[in-house]
Amino acid sequence: MKRLAARLRALAPDSLFARLTLILLAGLAAAQFLSAMLTIEERNDASMGAMIDYVEVDLRTAVALLDRLPHDERAAWLPRLQRGGYRYALGAGEAGPPVTAPHSLRLLASVRRALTPGHAFNANALAGDAERFQVHVPLADGQPLTVDFRPRRGLPLSERLPYMLAAQLALVALACWLAVRLAIRPLRTLAQAADALGPDLRPVRMPEQGPSEVVAAARAFNAMQQRIAAYVDERLRILAAISHDLQTPITRMRLRVDLMDESPQQQRLIDDLQHLEDLARQGIGYARAMHGQLEAARAIDPNDLLDAMALDYRDSGADVAYASAGGAPVLTPFCTRPGALRRVVTNLVDNGLKYASEVRIEMERAAPELITIRVLDRGPGIPEAALEQVFEPFYRLESSRNRDTGGTGLGLAIARQLALTLGGGLTLHNRPGGGLEARLVLRAVQPKVNA
Repeated sequence: MKRLAARLRALAPDSLFARLTLILLAGLAAAQFLSAMLTIEERNDASMGAMIDYVEVDLRTAVALLDRLPHDERAAWLPRLQRGGYRYALGAGEAGPPVTAPHSLRLLASVRRALTPGHAFNANALAGDAERFQVHVPLADGQPLTVDFRPRRGLPLSERLPYMLAAQLALVALACWLAVRLAIRPLRTLAQAADALGPDLRPVRMPEQGPSEVVAAARAFNAMQQRIAAYVDERLRILAAISHDLQTPITRMRLRVDLMDESPQQQRLIDDLQHLEDLARQGIGYARAMHGQLEAARAIDPNDLLDAMALDYRDSGADVAYASAGGAPVLTPFCTRPGALRRVVTNLVDNGLKYASEVRIEMERAAPELITIRVLDRGPGIPEAALEQVFEPFYRLESSRNRDTGGTGLGLAIARQLALTLGGGLTLHNRPGGGLEARLVLRAVQPKVNA
C-alpha cells in the first residue's frame, strides 16, 4: 500500500493548477460516466419490462390465432406475427439445456403466464447463446409450434451518443480549467508580489480585489509589507544616524591627537581613530545601499567603464589591469545602473588590493543580456567554510584578512547588496594556486519607460 501511494505521489504533477484540474476533471468525468451507465441501465430495465408485458399479450393472441387458422394457412401468417425479439416456426425446433439466463427467465415467466392454463409447453436454451431459448407449443390439431426468443438487453443506443458524451466531457474539462484558473490566480499574484519585493524592501502593493477571502489575504500581505519596510527603515535610519554622528567626535579627537607629542601611543590612537572613521563611513554606505533610492538604468559600454576604472587605479599607483575575456571586447551596449556597478567593482578591487600587490579585472559576455565580471588577486584567499560568511555585515576573519588590514567588515556586504539591486549575484571563489576570485554575474536591467 505504501509503495502504491509513493508511486501515485511520484506521478502527480508538480503544480497546484495541474493537480486541482486533474482531480476535478477525474471526479466529474467519473460522475458523468456513472450517471450515463445508470441512465442506460434504467432505460434497459424499463424497456425490458415493457417488452415482457407486450410479449404476454402478443404470444397469447398469436397462439390463439394460429389455433383457429386452417393448417395450410398458418405458414403464411408466421412472418406477420414475427417481432424483433422473437419469431414463430412450425416444427419441433431444437433441443437444449434448461433455461438459466436471467433475462431469459424473466421472459419465460411472461410466456408461462400467457400460455397457462390452456396450452402445454416446454422450453429450453440453445447451446452457444446463453440468452436465446425456444418455447415448444402443440397447437389444437397437434401441429408443433416453436417460438424462438432472442431477448434483447435493451433498446439500441444512438450513433450520436459517443459524440455527445465526448462533447460533454470537453465542456466539463473547460469548466474545470476555468474554475481552477480563477482559483489559482490569486496565489500567482501573491507569488509575483512577493518576488517583486526587491532587496531594497520597497513594498509592491498587491491588488485588493476579487472574492472576500482573496481581498483579506491581499490586505494582510500589503500590511505586512508596510510593517517590514517600516521596521527596516527605522533600523537603517538609526544605523545611518549613529554613523553620521560619530564623525564629529572622531574629527575632534583627531585634531587633539595631532596636537600631542609624537609617541608610539599617538600613532596607535591615530590608527584607532582612522578605523572608527572608516567604520562610520562604511556604515552610512551600507545604509544607503540597503535602502537608498535606485538610480535610473541606462545603456553603457561595460568595457569602457571597467577600463576607465583600471586606468584610475594605475594613475594612483595601484597595479590594476583590465582585460575582456575571450578576445576582443563586445561593443554592444549593456543596460545597467553604472553608479552602483562602479561601487561594487571598486569595493572588490579595494578589498583585493588590501591583501595582494596586484589585481586583475576580467569581463566575459556570454549573451547580450548577461555579463560576468571577475576581480582576481593572488592574496592569501579565504577558508572554504567562510566564503559565504564574509558577506555578513561586520564579519571579519581572524586570519590574514582581518582588522589589522583596515577592513570594517562592511565592504563585501555593501558590494553584495548593490549586486542584488542590479539584478545579479556576487560570490567568492578560491583560485587554484592561491588567491581569490570575486565573481559578479549581472543581467541587463530593463529601464523604466515613463508613460
